[in-house]
Amino acid sequence: MSPTASSGGFRSRSKKGRAASAHRGQRPQDAHRQHGPGRARTSRPGRGAPTRDIRGVDKPRQAAYATLRKVTDDAAYGNLTLPHELRARNLSGRDAAFATEITYGTLRHLGVLDEVVRACSNRLLENIAPEVLDALRLGIYQVLFTRVEPHAAVDTTVNLVGASGEQKLKGFANAIMRTVTRTPKKTWLEKLTPAGEMAAIAFRTAHPKWIADSFSRVIGIGELEVALAADSERPLVHLAALPGEITAEELALATGGRTARYSPYGVYLDGGDPARLEPVKSGLARVQDEGSQLIARALVEAPVEGEDAGRWLDLCAGPGGKAAFIGALARMEQAHLDAVEPAAHRAKLVETACAGLPVTVHRADGRASGLEAGFDRVLVDAPCSGLGALRRRPEARWRKQEADIPGLASLQFELLKAALELVRPGGVVVYSTCSPDVRETRQVVERAVRELAATEEDAHGLVAPMPDLGHEKSVQMWPHRHGTDAMFFAVLRRG
Repeated sequence: MSPTASSGGFRSRSKKGRAASAHRGQRPQDAHRQHGPGRARTSRPGRGAPTRDIRGVDKPRQAAYATLRKVTDDAAYGNLTLPHELRARNLSGRDAAFATEITYGTLRHLGVLDEVVRACSNRLLENIAPEVLDALRLGIYQVLFTRVEPHAAVDTTVNLVGASGEQKLKGFANAIMRTVTRTPKKTWLEKLTPAGEMAAIAFRTAHPKWIADSFSRVIGIGELEVALAADSERPLVHLAALPGEITAEELALATGGRTARYSPYGVYLDGGDPARLEPVKSGLARVQDEGSQLIARALVEAPVEGEDAGRWLDLCAGPGGKAAFIGALARMEQAHLDAVEPAAHRAKLVETACAGLPVTVHRADGRASGLEAGFDRVLVDAPCSGLGALRRRPEARWRKQEADIPGLASLQFELLKAALELVRPGGVVVYSTCSPDVRETRQVVERAVRELAATEEDAHGLVAPMPDLGHEKSVQMWPHRHGTDAMFFAVLRRG
C-alpha cells in the first residue's frame, strides 16, 4: 500500500492534549502510549521486552529490542533507555556501537519502516501486535539500512517474535522479512515515495510531512532536505565549562576534546559517556548544547540602558541547565538570579543544578510569578514543541503533533508578556525556543511588538562570528549550518 501524498506516508504518533500540561507552565511531556506512525494495538499483560536471554538472538539485538519495546509501550525515551539496556547486558565497544546504531536508526526511520510493513502485509498495521511490529521494524532496518547479512536479520527477527510470546506469528514475521529481502532498498524507497516534492522530501528524510512543511517556511525548499537529514546524524557531545570554575581550554585538555567554534565556554567531544568525565562529575562542566550556552550568554551580554543592578530572572528555568550557566556568570558579576519553575520535580532539578550559585528558585507559574518588577535581564526559554532537538531524541519526530503548536504559541506569548511586565525600562528580555517553527518564534515576537509595544533589538552580534542566522533581527541556529540544535532567540525591550 503506497503512502498518500497528503500525509507524506506518515501518521503522527502522538495524541492531543499535551499542550494542556504546558499551559500549567510545564514543558510538554510525551507520557502517552502509541505504537509508531500507524498505531498498533496495546500490549497485553505479561508481554513486552523479554528480561531473560533470548535463544538465537545476540545481546546487542536484545538490548535494541528491549529499548524499542519500552519506547512503544511506556513512551520511554530511547536515548535514556538504551544506556540502561547496554549496562544490563555488559555491552561495550563494537557490540554497544552496533546496538546503538540499530536502535536509533530504527527509531528515526519508524515511518519508512512501517510503510514497508504495510506494503508486505495483508494485515492492517493497527492489527499487528506491537511486540511483533517492533521486531519487524528492527529487522527491516537492518536489511535496508545496514550491512547486516539478510539471513541474520530474518532469523533474529523470527526468534524475537517467538520470545515475545507470539509463537503463532513466527511464520507471519518470517514471510514479511523474506519479502523485504527480495527487493533492494533503492527499489523499496522508489516504490513507496509519495507524490509531491514536499511529501517526497519528508519520506526520504524520515519525517512526518508537517515537520517538513514547518522547516520549509523558515529555511526554504532548496535547503530543506539537508536540514531534515541533519536530524538523523549523530550529534557531537557538547560540554559547557562552568564560568568561573574552568576555562574551555582547560576543559578540552582534561577531556581530550576541542574548543567550540562559537561559545567561549564550549567543548566538543566526538562521543563517549560524558557523565564519566572527571570535570563533569565534579561539577566543573555540564553537558549542554552550544546553542543553549550562547543563549544564556546572550542574556548577560545584551546591553541594557542605565546601570545593571544585578537583578536577573529566568522565567522558565526547569530543568536548570541555562539557569546554572547564568548563575555562574551572575556570581562573577556579583548579580543574583531568580529562577521560576512550576513543577515540583523540575524545581528540585533547578535547585540541584544551581547549588552554590547566587540563584533563588521559586516554584510558581511564570505567567503569575508574584515577583516584584524591575529586573534588569529576563530570560524566557519558553516551553515549545522541541522540533529543534529531534536529532537528540530519535523517536521524537513521531511523537510530536502539529495540533499542539497553537496552544504552545499562546502559552509562549503569555510568558513573554509577563517577562515584559517584569523587566525594568531599559532592561532586556531574551525570548528563546528550541524550535524553528515560525508560529513559536517570529510570530510570537512580532505579536509582542505589535500588541505590547515591545521593541526588538538586533541579536546577531551577541553570537558573532556565527554566520547565516537569517534575515530577521532574531537568531535562528541550525544543526547543518552551525552544529547546534535548531534554537531561536530574540532580544526585546519594553515599550
